[in-house]
Amino acid sequence: MTVGLLDGVPRLADLDVEGRRVLVRADLNVPLQDGEVADDLRISASVATLEALLARGASLVVCSHLGRPKVAGDPGTSLGPVAARLAQLLGRPVALAADVAGDDARTRAASLGPGEVLLLENLRWEPGETKGDPELASRLAGLADRYVDDAFGAAHRAHASIAGVPALLPGAAGLLLTRELEVLGGLRDAPARPYVAVLGGAKVSDKLVVLERLLERVDVLAVGGAMASTFLLADGHAVGTSRVEEDRVEQVADLVTAARSRGVEILLPVDVVVAATFDRDATPETVDVTAIPADRMSLDIGPRSAERIAAAVAAAGAVFWNGPMGVSEWPAFAHGTRTVAEAMATSPAFTVVGGGDSAAAVRSMGLDDRIDHVSTGGGASLELLEGRELPGVEALRTTSRTS
Repeated sequence: MTVGLLDGVPRLADLDVEGRRVLVRADLNVPLQDGEVADDLRISASVATLEALLARGASLVVCSHLGRPKVAGDPGTSLGPVAARLAQLLGRPVALAADVAGDDARTRAASLGPGEVLLLENLRWEPGETKGDPELASRLAGLADRYVDDAFGAAHRAHASIAGVPALLPGAAGLLLTRELEVLGGLRDAPARPYVAVLGGAKVSDKLVVLERLLERVDVLAVGGAMASTFLLADGHAVGTSRVEEDRVEQVADLVTAARSRGVEILLPVDVVVAATFDRDATPETVDVTAIPADRMSLDIGPRSAERIAAAVAAAGAVFWNGPMGVSEWPAFAHGTRTVAEAMATSPAFTVVGGGDSAAAVRSMGLDDRIDHVSTGGGASLELLEGRELPGVEALRTTSRTS
């Protein structure tokens, strides 16, 4: 059970919602392809909270951001496809407002009856959302009587809908947000042993802080993805034309030395899959890390490296995985990611996938239902494990207690 993370955070069951309009901040930031939702993980993850509120006689005003629109009203970032998918999952109509908190949203929200659902347009069509604008928070709060934050994937952002609205309405954490805090808080504070962390992805600089924190807690750290090349360079290996962050090499070397001195086992790749170009159809070649050709780049960990990580995962008490082991969307360079995903799915350990590309990978492989927890928040999960306070959670601790 989480130590401290949920202290002082109102729960959904404690919020009086019968006959009330509830503003639900969800994280429906999903990929779109040809005008349709390509991966509905975050939408389906929000359904339990929405259904619980509807069953208690609430009407819902749901809000979310989508992508990074450059201009307000950008049709490519409209939540129209999300509304259609949400309606399918809820089995009831979901109306879409033409704006975020303007005239159409106010009119539609005022006419909602119990059991009805309204989705506001993309919050980031309003510049004040990312600026934490109090005026936008006030307009959003004016659409409802109660507030529920279920957007773990945005909980690390001090945005108007996240940090501003709870001060204006009685609020609570949704079921998804509560579960994320329970699981990730448990990993942060009291993981089962041995505790294994598997980190991949492109840039080591994005994960330096969480690396420092994890290396204080884990028993084994396994590294893959493009970021492994910086580790290999720090360990004295030539890495050809692989992507590296040379300005981070010394820092990485110091981290690894300190971790090893504390008895942490560091699993760096012993073989890699290389190619002459960064191309889906490039010819793959598996080589030892001591013999990476000068004109080749690493695009995946090799089979021996993948099996070493799989063995560590199989012997673990708890595993946290964030970041693919290679360019997993290209079949020729997906073997390392698939091997780790299959090991996670069969391990007796408590397994957590920390959102982002690794979550997309396990879903694309049909393995997500065999993982104990697939997080909806990549950046939020890392910041929580770093030990940072999440603005969305802090805001709920001081939410308005009066209607």
